[in-house]
Amino acid sequence: MRRYHRRITISGVAAAMALGGTLAPVSAREPEEGVRVGNPSFVRKLVPAERLEKTAAQQYLALKRQASSRHALMPRNHPQYIRLHRIARDLLPFVPKWHPRAKSWKWEIVLINSGNINAFCMPGGKIAVFTGIIEKLKLTDDEIAMIVGHEIAHALREHSRERAAKTTITNVGGRIIGALIFGQAGEALGAGGASLLTLKFSRDDEKEADLIGMELAARAGYNPASGITLWQKMSQAAKGGPPQWLSTHPASDARVKLIRDNLKYVEGLYERARAKRATRDAAAPQVPPATPGR
Repeated sequence: MRRYHRRITISGVAAAMALGGTLAPVSAREPEEGVRVGNPSFVRKLVPAERLEKTAAQQYLALKRQASSRHALMPRNHPQYIRLHRIARDLLPFVPKWHPRAKSWKWEIVLINSGNINAFCMPGGKIAVFTGIIEKLKLTDDEIAMIVGHEIAHALREHSRERAAKTTITNVGGRIIGALIFGQAGEALGAGGASLLTLKFSRDDEKEADLIGMELAARAGYNPASGITLWQKMSQAAKGGPPQWLSTHPASDARVKLIRDNLKYVEGLYERARAKRATRDAAAPQVPPATPGR
């Protein structure tokens, strides 16, 4: 069986039409809402963003080829893939607030048939979700939105770029200064992006991703309070040995508390988005499902 993935674009008006959303600025009253996070780390600028995104695209392509060779790349007409793509599509119109360049990224998403409880988003908008995290945890759409939003947030805040920069500083030391001065950072920093699939984020990185992911979900009309049940499920799954996703995303009571404490900043966004979705769905014509594969 031939396997597929789908590219998601969010560039300009065409993207707004394709995604059924809008990239226009939010209303005048909304800046008072939304989560509070600090500025991105300056150290990330030591690694050229374009180079890291190119490395991510290469590694993502290798991942897809490997999954395809094992017949594990879920086809785009599979119900779980359709569901995942819809949720990701709903989130994307709201990413430019956190990273203006993200609206020009070539967003892609794949669903990999694997029992691993895992998901990630690489620099440049390359998303991968494993069926294990959806099926073993019996995730609702709201909980999937929280996971995908969390992973997208890592890319928007360039946490991999920051980790790569810090790794490079450790590895090459003082030589980095000369490389930057003479415009050879691409060569010196190449090793920093060599393991994008295994980079581990800091506690602050995870906190930022939790908060921004929660806001993305709320703005798209997914219940941000589902983060509480999500982490409860994660904690239960961790018994007997943490799954892969939890090796870099530790669950804790503090994490649930973080979500509870910040719900007040996004509840209004969620209620309005949910109301808009209900109105849109009610007005949408009833279209028979497409024939699989078309």
